[in-house]
Amino acid sequence: MPIPEGYTTVTPWIIGQDTAGLMDWLTRALGAEEIDRLVGPDGRIGHAEMRLGNAIVMMFDARPEWPPTPAFLRLYVDDAEAVHAQAVAAGGTSVTEVTHLFFGDKVGRVRDPFGNLYWIQTRIEEVTEQEMMERLSNPEFTRRMEYVQNADFFPGRG
Repeated sequence: MPIPEGYTTVTPWIIGQDTAGLMDWLTRALGAEEIDRLVGPDGRIGHAEMRLGNAIVMMFDARPEWPPTPAFLRLYVDDAEAVHAQAVAAGGTSVTEVTHLFFGDKVGRVRDPFGNLYWIQTRIEEVTEQEMMERLSNPEFTRRMEYVQNADFFPGRG
C-alpha cells in the first residue's frame, strides 16, 4: 500500500475546540509549518495539516458537544532543553522539567494551552539493555523516573 509523500504509516490527529489557536501555538512553540487549512462556512476548521519535524499532524475543530480528547505526543528534537523552554515561553505549562532518564533520553513534558501533552525528548546516549537494568537499581535514576511518573498532567481534575 503506497503512503503519500510526506506522510508516515501513522499520522496523529489532534481534535479540539480551537484548532486555529493550536496551529498558532504549534508554530510559535515547536516550529511547526502549516500545510493546509480548510475552514467551513460556519468558521470552524474542518481539516488542517501541519508539518512538525519530519511528521505531519492533522487536526480539526471538535463539535461543541464532544468531550475533550487531549492528544499525547512524543517529539524527538535536537535540544530538549531549548524546545521545552520555547514551548513554555509560547504559553505552554511545564509538566516535568527536562530530566535525564535511564534509557538514554532527556525528557521534558509540556501541556499546551489547549490541554494536549508533549513529551519533548533528545537521545543523548545509546544504552544497552544491561546498562538500563543497572540504572534501574541506581537511586538517582530511580528518583528521576519517580519524578516523571508521578507528574500530574491535569492538575485540579478529579
